[in-house]
Amino acid sequence: MHFADGAIPAEYLGYVRRKNLWILGGAVLLFLLLIVSISVGAVSIPPYDVFLSLVNGTIDRINVLLHPGTVLTVSNTDLIVWNIRLPQALAAIVAGIGLSVAGVAMQSILRNPLGSPFTLGISNAGAFGAAVSVILLGAGEMHSSVANAVTLNNPYLTTMVAFAFCLLATAVILLISRIRGASPEVMVLAGVALSSLFTAGTMFLQYFADDAQLAAVVFWTFGDVGRASWQELGIMALVTIAATLFFVANRWNYNAIDAGDETAKGLGVSVERVRDIGMIVAALVSAVIVSFLGVIGFVGLVCPHMVRRLIGDDQRYLIPGSCVMGGVLLLASDTVARIIVAPYILPVAVLTAFLGAPVFIYLLLAGYRR
Repeated sequence: MHFADGAIPAEYLGYVRRKNLWILGGAVLLFLLLIVSISVGAVSIPPYDVFLSLVNGTIDRINVLLHPGTVLTVSNTDLIVWNIRLPQALAAIVAGIGLSVAGVAMQSILRNPLGSPFTLGISNAGAFGAAVSVILLGAGEMHSSVANAVTLNNPYLTTMVAFAFCLLATAVILLISRIRGASPEVMVLAGVALSSLFTAGTMFLQYFADDAQLAAVVFWTFGDVGRASWQELGIMALVTIAATLFFVANRWNYNAIDAGDETAKGLGVSVERVRDIGMIVAALVSAVIVSFLGVIGFVGLVCPHMVRRLIGDDQRYLIPGSCVMGGVLLLASDTVARIIVAPYILPVAVLTAFLGAPVFIYLLLAGYRR
């Protein structure tokens, strides 16, 4: 921001400092929560040992890359940290960031506080795609063990089909917006209708499924970050980082759209183009996360509203703030889900649904102010 006399008012500097400090504090909290999340579980590991394992393990892996042939010594603690808990914790952070940044972008470009991957039907489209894969294409089977009662014998097929239906839902929403004009209300109502349609389709397939197929579909529908391996985590992280950078690069366009379509057009913003591309990118990152982890609701809807009430609507701070809040919320939920009914491990989507609904109702009752 430029001022006529070249001097920046102290009030504005304080305004910026408070927002930056809030985001920085959230990032520090996220790192501390990562250590705590890795330390708790069936086998308790002291946080200091977790920190040492992360630091030493990172150094050892860099040495292996720089000096091929180096033998990597791994302790039991390192196995638990690096092979089990770290991928799950990082998947929670990446998924929280991706869903939150998709939600804040959808709410801004649609100028509708109800915009999110969950309310626009993208998540339910993924669930329908998984049901098609399991029931019609035979990707699910049941085992008798208590630890793994349900497994997918072809998880990549399920992921690809779920991803395809997520993109199909996005294409339908954009097509409807083109026919009726790119109205935010039209897009949201189209998403609600698609959500209902895909939910009905999933129930229809479940009605004709056998016990094993029904269990597999229900298992997949429970969004769970624990099913992500390092490979899936890498794909999700790459797409989430790229989408976040895209939204950050368009932060001024979204600020202009927040002021109204006519105002944005007067400032030279191609509203329809920004809206369509933003929807495609938001749907892409949502589809990748949903196809790998299942349906995780309310994160993309609630986190942007929580951040708005703390630091305001300015997209320069709202986007990174929502990323931090999404990572914190989903990682905290996953940590609690793993210990709340130990030794059983709840899917994180169960906890986010329980927490997200009352939090969102509170935000509505407290009053939403743009």
